[in-house]
Amino acid sequence: MKLASVHSSHPDIVKRLRRAEGHLRTIVGMVEANRSCLEIAQQLHAVEKAVGAAKKVLVHDHIDHCLEGALSPTAPGASKSINEFKEITKYL
Repeated sequence: MKLASVHSSHPDIVKRLRRAEGHLRTIVGMVEANRSCLEIAQQLHAVEKAVGAAKKVLVHDHIDHCLEGALSPTAPGASKSINEFKEITKYL
């Protein structure tokens, strides 16, 4: 398997994921402490959004730094296609 290069967004993604990891540990404690289901669900939703945001940053960074380089900058519609691809990633 080929090792990927590190992109400038990777440290930010790691921070986001570590924050979500800590938040998730807190939620486990909430469950163990028998906190209300509403509170737990709210916190789970927050973690889910945080992980989703990290994924979106990673995918967009990959598009910007890996896929754009694979396309010829002079290819007709290349920029439009990349922008459309970025837009559709919100449905991942």
